[in-house]
Amino acid sequence: MKEPTAVLSVQDSPFARKLSAFVRLSQEEMEAMSDLYRRRRHFTVGSDMIHQGQKDQCAYVLASGWASSYKILPDGSRQIVDFQIPGDFLGLRSVLFRTSDHNVEPLTPVQASEVQQKDLLDVFGRTPRLATAVLWAASRDEAMVVERLVDLGRRSASVRMAHFLLELGSRLRMVGLADKTGYACPLSQYLLADALGLSAVHVNRVLRELREEGLLTFQRGRVSFDDYDGLVAHAEFDRSYLDLDGPLLG
Repeated sequence: MKEPTAVLSVQDSPFARKLSAFVRLSQEEMEAMSDLYRRRRHFTVGSDMIHQGQKDQCAYVLASGWASSYKILPDGSRQIVDFQIPGDFLGLRSVLFRTSDHNVEPLTPVQASEVQQKDLLDVFGRTPRLATAVLWAASRDEAMVVERLVDLGRRSASVRMAHFLLELGSRLRMVGLADKTGYACPLSQYLLADALGLSAVHVNRVLRELREEGLLTFQRGRVSFDDYDGLVAHAEFDRSYLDLDGPLLG
């Protein structure tokens, strides 16, 4: 892990794009957001950024790269909870609760800005609307966890996969990294299996079925929506829980 470096502007960052989807931020609020971007760190694949059970853990704003959050169970098994993309806040609960309840591991080389509890509370105190935007984003993330529970408990493997890849595409579109044709995706079939409660063999079979039905193709690190509307219908994907209809506060 390299030493932190300064970041001069966040105007065009994925983080700013994400928060601006919930609250139309002023120039003053953008400048306050830059205080959260001051300490940039670089992480390599396999070196955990956040450690389960660690106290006084800092949080991170992901600037580039992908990561996964996961839990280690007493028997040593792992469950991936979610995947993080540029613009996501990593470890927010770890800062507010003082003890981390999960691990975060880079899946690709990552650049992230370190955020200490004092910095976060100071910025929130100075700019309540920025705090509101972060709260809205965190609430949206909680809504995704609810959908993941429905995935695991009630949806078939095919619908589960289609719903998850559509949700991921919507998240990436919010920060300018996807469109209706698809997106670059570094996730392996083993990672998808871990996150969706399937075996790697089952994931392979489901992706093949979706491809043969002309709905999507996931090959060579890219998810391509071959029939976006058909895939939405197949997954019964209602994107309203993602709250992507524009800023709620002007």
